[in-house]
Amino acid sequence: MPSRANVSPPSVNRQARTAAAAGALVIGVPLGLACAIFLAEMAPPRISLILKPSVELLAGIPSVVYGFIGLVVLVPLIRDFLGGPGFSVLASAIVLGIMILPTIISISFDALRAVPNAYRDGMLALGATKWQAIKMVLLPAAKPGIVAAVILGMGRAVGETMAVIMVAGNATKIPSSLLAPVRTLTSNIALEMGYAAGDHREALFATGIVLFVIIAILNLMARWVALGRPAK
Repeated sequence: MPSRANVSPPSVNRQARTAAAAGALVIGVPLGLACAIFLAEMAPPRISLILKPSVELLAGIPSVVYGFIGLVVLVPLIRDFLGGPGFSVLASAIVLGIMILPTIISISFDALRAVPNAYRDGMLALGATKWQAIKMVLLPAAKPGIVAAVILGMGRAVGETMAVIMVAGNATKIPSSLLAPVRTLTSNIALEMGYAAGDHREALFATGIVLFVIIAILNLMARWVALGRPAK
């Protein structure tokens, strides 16, 4: 059985998981929301009919493919242009940010399209530009759906394992910068469960329970927001 010193401290893994998920949201939320606005309100109908299914197809790509692309393309780019080993918080955040895009785009698109056309027509009749109508009326009206999309995207980022293992570096220490390697909770379970025994194995099962609780809370939050009070 491995010694106690070989077991990764839970606090280290939680902070690494938080850093990677937060970075994914910083990258994925603005890009995903911008794509949803373009597809729902600005793109010609024919273009939207082509791009929307294409975006949804991204959700069906196995996570190992994202991880492999990050390993052979993203990690060398970070190492060559920004320094460090390349396996880092930044690489994990970029890969996870791309992986959560289909979730955020699809749900935000549906939320925007669910806003009644009378809202759009009313703002345009008052002399507002298309962007003013989007900013002042459509986004507030679709806010519950957009927030639910962000929460579900965060749940995807928190629960991802294989892609993160391939690009994170899996160092059992708190990252000192975006270019430092990390090990997340999910990665820790996948890497150590094969040889864990005794208290070590029980600690990994406890980690899984923590992850289950986090995902359950995020899904409950998304459901509460989606069914909650309408935007003012």
